[in-house]
Amino acid sequence: MPGWFGMTTLGGVSPWIWFLIAGLAAVAGAVLLAADYGHRTAHQRARRRWAALRGWRFVASDPVLADRWRHGLIARGGAGVAKNLVIGSLFTPQGRRPVHVFDHEQSGKVSSVLVAVRRKVHATDLVVELWTLTRQRSPDPGLEPLANVGDRAAFTTDPDRARPLITPELAAACAEVGQDVRVLWLEQDWVLAAAPATATPARLELLLRALNALADQLDTSATDTEHPADPAGPTDSSDQTTH
Repeated sequence: MPGWFGMTTLGGVSPWIWFLIAGLAAVAGAVLLAADYGHRTAHQRARRRWAALRGWRFVASDPVLADRWRHGLIARGGAGVAKNLVIGSLFTPQGRRPVHVFDHEQSGKVSSVLVAVRRKVHATDLVVELWTLTRQRSPDPGLEPLANVGDRAAFTTDPDRARPLITPELAAACAEVGQDVRVLWLEQDWVLAAAPATATPARLELLLRALNALADQLDTSATDTEHPADPAGPTDSSDQTTH
């Protein structure tokens, strides 16, 4: 039947109403995009500010860093891209301990914040994953169940080599990491943790402190297959820190 200005209605609704709905939808979409962009830029500013306060280096994006590791949260979904990367080092009695903190983006979506702390041992092929009991998943191919470590389930590539590392002190150190961190894992000469994508710099500071203590505990328990390095620690040309 004829509608406003002689225009035919669609299903009893004037075309002007449909135009109005479409316009409102477009405006709403633009507002959501602007809000998302504002959130991302605010997040990046906070990460930059944190890096500057620490005297560390900030890199907006690194397409190859995450490919350094293969296990933990990286095992499924591919290496992805490191976004809003902070590179620095922690001071320890044995020397500097390099760290990386970055938003882990897979398939265009940030799934977590990965925090990597380097140990004072030579890189090995031993892998140990520690998943929270409430959010654990089936082990990746090549990993075997090891034991519960506090409130985490452990999986490893080599139970015989990993077992000496599982001590009450290690369980206590893992407990300090927090249940919001779904998985911790040992790979090469690094300890890594997957924090929520919403983790703030204050939360990341606490996590770095816990991982540093965990790395110290692991280095103390190092087996014959993980020979301690010299006191200066291993060097890596990719770690360019000044503080």
